[in-house]
Amino acid sequence: MNPMPQEQVPHTAPDRMDELTLIVSPKGTKAMLLHEDLARERRREAERVARNERLGRQLSAVRRWERISKWAARRARRAADLV
Repeated sequence: MNPMPQEQVPHTAPDRMDELTLIVSPKGTKAMLLHEDLARERRREAERVARNERLGRQLSAVRRWERISKWAARRARRAADLV
């Protein structure tokens, strides 16, 4: 069987595994690093949102306790005036 000359070899689409072997690094594939970076970024964003929500809840709790303490102080003054 005679090999085909280079011009007559049918051109095939590159295999996906060939592409992956080209981008393999000691730390893994670049594609995997991209997914890890995206996952890390989503986690950081979720932590930032949670931190902001926690600050909002703390602020509303402080305001609520200030209202309660003012109400209790007014009530205590009224009770002291009756005695």
